[in-house]
Amino acid sequence: MGFGERSVNIAMKDQIRALLKSIETGDPEPISVVNEEKYIQHNPQTHEGSEGLAVLFERLSKTSPRVNIVRAFEDGDFVFAHTEYDFSRRNIGFEVFRFENDRAVEHWDNIQPRHGPNQSGHSMVDGRTESVDHHLTESNRALVRSFVETILVDGQLGRLAEYVNDDHYTEHNPRLADGVASLYSALKDADNGRRRIDYHRIHRVLAEGDFVLCISEGTFDGANSAFYDLFRVAAGQLVEHWDTTEKIAPSSEWKNSNGKF
Repeated sequence: MGFGERSVNIAMKDQIRALLKSIETGDPEPISVVNEEKYIQHNPQTHEGSEGLAVLFERLSKTSPRVNIVRAFEDGDFVFAHTEYDFSRRNIGFEVFRFENDRAVEHWDNIQPRHGPNQSGHSMVDGRTESVDHHLTESNRALVRSFVETILVDGQLGRLAEYVNDDHYTEHNPRLADGVASLYSALKDADNGRRRIDYHRIHRVLAEGDFVLCISEGTFDGANSAFYDLFRVAAGQLVEHWDTTEKIAPSSEWKNSNGKF
């Protein structure tokens, strides 16, 4: 298969795995999954159309980057992946791609420095990587949306036990520990009456089986921020959580006009 050609029989998430890995290798072939004529970039720090992806990835590969795609999932026309990068510093990220006519045409991401392990000994990326319970995708999506709206946006912390399994809740946020008590304390934390972690709105909820990614906007320590929260669901409750929080630069500093979300 030559550059510019690809097999549509390969799962979308596997094509995205290969695309992201090519940042490390510089291999131009996986980049053919991207329709660069229609590609919409939502990373505010990335110039749109200034440099082809093949040229960009070849240049990046010469800096000896390390790219690990920890887990990747599909939801209709979307692929969402959980990644770790070792460039000039170690980062954890979520990458979201939208497909149209079998090619990637839109991209969002959320990246933060890697910290941890946390108080319970978990890293930001360890844990299960393969989805199950695909017949429960929609009910799991609805559960996570309800949790974020009720607990994180509306702040009804007294209802945490309805959503989170306290006996089996594994937390990967580097600032928190397993169980409901740590989550409750972090969400209750306020400065002069203003919540330190303050979710304002949901932008998208993506799901495959028992894994659900919720993309939200709000403030963290008073700064406008993007929250990407990945949950694993079992028996109708949340049992595992990974996330990244990224400060959103003011629009005057954006390198494209597409917006973070």
